[in-house]
Amino acid sequence: LVVKFLCFQVYCEYGMVHVLSEKGSSKGKDYCILFNSQWAHLPHDLGKASLLQLQDQTASVLCSSSDVPDGGFNNQIPMVMRGNCTFYEKVRLAQINGARGLLIVSRERLVPPGGNRSQYEEIDIPVALLSYTDMLDIGKSFGSSVKGAMYAPNEPVLDYNMVIIFVMAVGTVAIGGYWAGSRDVKKRYMKHKRDDGAEKHDDETVDVTPIMICVFVVMCCSMLVLLYFFYDHLVYVIIGIFCLAASIGLYSCLSPFVRRFPLGKCRIPDNNLPYFHKRPQVRMLLLAVFCISVSIVWGIFRNEDQWAWVLQDALGIAFCLYMLKTIRLPTFKGCTLLLLVLFVYDVFFVFITPFLTKTGESIMVEVAAGPSDSATHEKLPMVLKVPRLNSSPLALCDRPFSLLGFGDILVPGLLVAYCHRFDIQVQSSRVYFVACTIAYGIGLLVTFVALALMQMGQPALLYLVPCTLLTSFAVALWRRELAMFWTGSGFAKDLPQPPVVIAPVNCPELPKDSSVPASQQDTEQMTNPTLHMKELCDPTSAEEELADTSTKTDQSEISVAQSEEPTAQNKDNLESKCLNADQSQLE
Repeated sequence: LVVKFLCFQVYCEYGMVHVLSEKGSSKGKDYCILFNSQWAHLPHDLGKASLLQLQDQTASVLCSSSDVPDGGFNNQIPMVMRGNCTFYEKVRLAQINGARGLLIVSRERLVPPGGNRSQYEEIDIPVALLSYTDMLDIGKSFGSSVKGAMYAPNEPVLDYNMVIIFVMAVGTVAIGGYWAGSRDVKKRYMKHKRDDGAEKHDDETVDVTPIMICVFVVMCCSMLVLLYFFYDHLVYVIIGIFCLAASIGLYSCLSPFVRRFPLGKCRIPDNNLPYFHKRPQVRMLLLAVFCISVSIVWGIFRNEDQWAWVLQDALGIAFCLYMLKTIRLPTFKGCTLLLLVLFVYDVFFVFITPFLTKTGESIMVEVAAGPSDSATHEKLPMVLKVPRLNSSPLALCDRPFSLLGFGDILVPGLLVAYCHRFDIQVQSSRVYFVACTIAYGIGLLVTFVALALMQMGQPALLYLVPCTLLTSFAVALWRRELAMFWTGSGFAKDLPQPPVVIAPVNCPELPKDSSVPASQQDTEQMTNPTLHMKELCDPTSAEEELADTSTKTDQSEISVAQSEEPTAQNKDNLESKCLNADQSQLE
């Protein structure tokens, strides 16, 4: 499953209670509260909020007048436990007894305090839920004499984390498309694959066909629906698949850099173990252990919101780069089919499914963000996620993340990779690649604008597909290469090879050694004609072979014994052999 959407969703009304000690000995601290503005509105500015005494009444549930202390709650904000009666009964008793607000402490998951219209009209003090953990922290940090002010600052339209998501997404598409295109074209120049023993440096690519596209979309739809109904069971399957695929992607991205290291080139001893019988290099084995360890660490600490998102993003980017390098769309026709089908898929599951579900929730948004009624509270890892950087109730309460699905990177990235391959094919100075990458960035910016205006999850492919497809089509039309760009006909033939220029090679004559008689030199040439021919064509190898023959006493004696000079016919034969050897070497 590839989840493709950008999420920035407010699940409920969050606020803050600013707590400080009455003694003023320590700085104040903000705690998350969940409120319903239909009871009473909270001020947006802390300076306009009333700073009142917090009275700890958590020993009672405030369901009857017997739970009210003597003197009531005059100008105070009581903290009472949740349960035994409705929210309306609690807040009504608090208001009658002079309270200026009510904090209901809950050991369970926080939910907005509800009521009906008549109850809302009767109550004019704010009521909010506070977690039991925060209540304990208030007592531990500030003691029993504390003051608090409830307020709800406005949420920013866009968070700074959008800049980080934009850089990661555009950078991944650009690097992945460039890497995939360059690697694919480079392989076309190679006549023979390099065999490095037990290891292959080049991974096989997968050409996507129209049938594969249809099967892929059907699988995406089926998995998304299954996750919607059986989320708590299938989410762990997705997490396991992500750990495995991310470790492979990280290994693929780091292996080119590790191979440049001069250390660890030795191989492990011979063995009969699976995979290890290929005797991988020690450095590559250590890299595999490192990549698997990173995935395991993320899998164990994936719910640590403080830092686990960094590992998830790193693994996600590595996975996307690996997929862009492995999956190949051979034609622009295939790119158009894939992008348009997933465009319809994305729009349908974000905008149409709310009319088909009982709760009115989008299936895509519900699955990608995690169902609110999920017992596991797990999140799907197939997204880039960055926490909110602005100070706001939403960031304090639920630490939500802005999410960008891997599909919003992979699907346009395959088109960018195709454009880069076509650029190199037609030698167009990468105009297609640059134009498509810029179009992707513009489409992502349009997605952010729609997100800010609509304040709901957006199907990013709704904006990315038109931007990238129309831009690529326009460039091909402008360059009058649309026919070749559409069918990918330029990739059917091998790239033209540069002509081979054969330089004339002269066969030099051997210098005569003045210390050796001419008859002896001629005798050596006759007794070892192979040496003579190699010496004429390659003096270096001839000298090495001559040194070897000089160590053999029996051959030297035979050479000295033969004193006849070679005839003119023998010399002509030797020269013809030399020329034939030169010609065969050039061929």
